[in-house]
Amino acid sequence: QVQLVESGGGLVQAGGSLRLSCAASGRPLSSYAMGWFRQAPGKEREFVASINWSGGRTDYAASVKGRFTISRDNAKNTVHLQMNSLKPEDTAVYYCAAASTTVRPGMTQGYDYWGQGTQVTVSS
Repeated sequence: QVQLVESGGGLVQAGGSLRLSCAASGRPLSSYAMGWFRQAPGKEREFVASINWSGGRTDYAASVKGRFTISRDNAKNTVHLQMNSLKPEDTAVYYCAAASTTVRPGMTQGYDYWGQGTQVTVSS
């Protein structure tokens, strides 16, 4: 079992930045591919970014590419999402997830463990 806890969400003005963290316990994260997802009110959960086990491959949704950066520190069992140039449409609950097998980039299915989410609100 892997437990994931997100942190770093909050309220920020448009154009600002936030850094989300996902801390894992239970098993080393180095065995898992990791992803960040978000869900806005009334909308389905959507893919934001993913990173493979080594950090050598990253993928992003078109809507965040160039503004968000996913990274991982396997020694500290953490994954981060640096979010710059935030827009009001980025407002959502953000979740991290861990996958023990290869997941196609952009997919929301296939992840074994999910965190409880952290709220990000971007004001205009």
